[in-house]
Amino acid sequence: MNEKWQIRVLHDGDCPLCSREVRFLERRDRGRGRIDFEDIADPAFDPAVYGLDARQLMARIHGVLPDGTVVEGIEVFQRAYAAVGLGWLLRPTQWPGLRRLAETGYRVFARNRLRWTGRQADCDTARCEIVETRSAAADLDTSAPDARP
Repeated sequence: MNEKWQIRVLHDGDCPLCSREVRFLERRDRGRGRIDFEDIADPAFDPAVYGLDARQLMARIHGVLPDGTVVEGIEVFQRAYAAVGLGWLLRPTQWPGLRRLAETGYRVFARNRLRWTGRQADCDTARCEIVETRSAAADLDTSAPDARP
């Protein structure tokens, strides 16, 4: 295990868009090991190791910090991009108004990614139910931008 990683990204390896993002970040990392990737679609993956379940992981991207803290949503991207020297690209998403907009946009993507990547039929109902049943109103609620979905 590489002890230099700054964030472990828990990603859906069956998602073509997610896999493309992982490959991009791996290339930018240039073998330095600043980001550790763990595929939640791997049958050997156990979400309980992180105190999560499959439904939570399918609903939003999660990351784990070296101290075991779990982060999710836009913060995962902010930390991953910072780890490979591209933090400046997402720095505006730390500003209060833009953070809410970015989180809302990400929630819309997360809720629809299975359909948009042609995988909705491949997903069993129990695992993906949370992705499909979230209300649009919850996505637009900006009163608590850091609240868990």
